[in-house]
Amino acid sequence: MKVFTTGQVAKICKVAPRTVSKWFDSGRLKGYRIPGSQDRRIPREYLIKFLKEHGMPLGDLEDEAMAKCLIVAQDQVLIENLKRELPPEKSFKVAVAASGFEAGIQAESFSPDCIIVDFSIGKIEAVQICQNLRKNIDFTDIVLIALLPDDGQPMSFDRSSINETFKKPFDAHLLAERLRTLVGARKELV
Repeated sequence: MKVFTTGQVAKICKVAPRTVSKWFDSGRLKGYRIPGSQDRRIPREYLIKFLKEHGMPLGDLEDEAMAKCLIVAQDQVLIENLKRELPPEKSFKVAVAASGFEAGIQAESFSPDCIIVDFSIGKIEAVQICQNLRKNIDFTDIVLIALLPDDGQPMSFDRSSINETFKKPFDAHLLAERLRTLVGARKELV
């Protein structure tokens, strides 16, 4: 468990160390004192929670505290439903791409932990996106979820590159919980 001194927290929050001490002493920022001294220590998860509750930027903590999710889809209703279930308050940061080309650019710049690919953009393009991601050494550990249309047609393709599949219509809340489990196994979400 990573802990911070009041000086380190002050640098992260861009405030004076005395301000952090006041937050700590008033009970707004949780932590503990080192036995036998007056030094304070703030555990990482309490700091992140404090920053989120007060609308302060996470700065360098964002990469380790947020699950970045890229949604590759064109269906605006689907995108809005997923965004509603994957809010920043629940440690998610979401980006959207409408095509394979856009997904490639977003994957490089956004560095997502998870990519959700809606196969309604076209089966061939969706499968190509999944295969290309798995071929790239930077994305071999990424969580890849496929959203398959329920149009009565059997979907046959190589599923080895995909971690999970959901058949539409699906419960967006259930998908969000599954993402928290899969991504949470790789990073400490708060």
